[in-house]
Amino acid sequence: MAGGRTSTAGPGARQESEESTMTKEKSPASAAAGGRRGAGKASGTATNRRHDTAEMRRYKAVLAILAVFCVACAGLFWPLDQKITQGLDIRGGVSVIMTGRTSDGSDPTPEDMDTATAIVTNRVNALGASEATVQQQGTNSILVQIPGATDAEAAVETIGRTGHLEFVRLDDIGDADALNQISLGIEGVTLGEGTYTAFMDGSHIKSVAVGQPSYQASGEYVVNLSLDDEGRKLFADVTTALAPTNGRIAIVLDGVVNSAPAVQSPITDGNVQISGNFTVDDAIALKTVLDSGSLPISLDYSESRVVGPTLGQDSLQQGVLALGIGMVLVIAYLFLFYRGLGLLTFGSLAVFAFIYLGILAVLSRMGAFALSLPGIAGAVLTVGMAADSSILVLERFREEIRMGRSVRNASISGVRHGIGTSLDADAVTLVSALALFLFAVGPVKGFGLTLMLGIICDIITMFLFKAPALRLLANGAIQANPGFWGISEDLEEAAGKRDAKAVKGGVAHA
Repeated sequence: MAGGRTSTAGPGARQESEESTMTKEKSPASAAAGGRRGAGKASGTATNRRHDTAEMRRYKAVLAILAVFCVACAGLFWPLDQKITQGLDIRGGVSVIMTGRTSDGSDPTPEDMDTATAIVTNRVNALGASEATVQQQGTNSILVQIPGATDAEAAVETIGRTGHLEFVRLDDIGDADALNQISLGIEGVTLGEGTYTAFMDGSHIKSVAVGQPSYQASGEYVVNLSLDDEGRKLFADVTTALAPTNGRIAIVLDGVVNSAPAVQSPITDGNVQISGNFTVDDAIALKTVLDSGSLPISLDYSESRVVGPTLGQDSLQQGVLALGIGMVLVIAYLFLFYRGLGLLTFGSLAVFAFIYLGILAVLSRMGAFALSLPGIAGAVLTVGMAADSSILVLERFREEIRMGRSVRNASISGVRHGIGTSLDADAVTLVSALALFLFAVGPVKGFGLTLMLGIICDIITMFLFKAPALRLLANGAIQANPGFWGISEDLEEAAGKRDAKAVKGGVAHA
């Protein structure tokens, strides 16, 4: 036994002892290298954590700014029936077709029709008609639609006047019957063509304004004219000649005597006042005609109709009901199929609606939009497209998880690829909507506008809500509770693929 112990302390034992000593001597360097590697890993982890924190702050800031913007949009469009202009087919109004004719009864030239259409448009806009439309039809007709108006004849009376203003000395009128009626104070006396000679027409008018005479406290309104230099001289000469005898000047509009005031004193400053017991509406209508100039042709209305608001309001309610039912069904389906991820689609649709309605309210305030039934159809279509883009993003997110990526990485790459696919589809639809808006007329134009605005709002929602919201949730809530967010099966499928790949690799190695 002693020999055995001596044998144990032999050369082999010494070698083992030396190896042990060498190992101990090397261990401090190894420990230092290991410490450096550990420190490097810790530093990289800290850097990544700081990067993640900065990203999270950026996502939160974007969502906070978006929330403030949505609140501002709500202030713009609420209440909807007051802030968004309704078109003729919803609100009701007047639709008139006027036919043009020349003095000799021949068809008007294209140049005359273009001029007449432009003047009628100016007159309708001057009346304050919101979202009225004026369109030339055929070779000699003009279609005028005025939402909210109820009196077709009054509208035609204003916008269809020839607008030829003349100033005539009463002693230059050769129609004795007309002179007798004027002397009796009868209003609206028509002068026969060729029975009078005007000393000045409306071409010398510089500006027109509605006001009340200084001697009239209330009730009566007048139209004040400012004449150019030539008109001032003509008017000064005539009034100077008539003032001593209180001669009268007939103010004739389209061959009808509007008023025939007596000249009390010479008018030399070029400021003329037209009176005739006008109400404010009468004065504004006359100002509108004089402001826009004389029509080159006569316009007679061949068809007029008053569209009641009942049918349009029923259609609006049905359209809104259809839109609401469609949204409820889409959201219910998304919650059923995507579970918690359906909240993202619900949120994106809410943001989309706020931005969309806010833009429509701004355009309505600018007078550039009126909601029509085809416009409602375009809005319903854009809601479906907004839901579709959300589905593309969510489905690509889940697909990236099934491919084996982490939840965080899947949210980055999935959003990028999903939005890219949605942008391709939106671009094609946007081109079609833009073509409808630029080249179509009437209700089809409104459909193209609402569709185009919806696509733009969907793109804004994708970048400002869907992307930051999903990435923010993927860094915490989704990873913490995958069952609620509906990705448990996707994670299990990814794990199964990894296990299958590992087993296949092990067999091949064996």
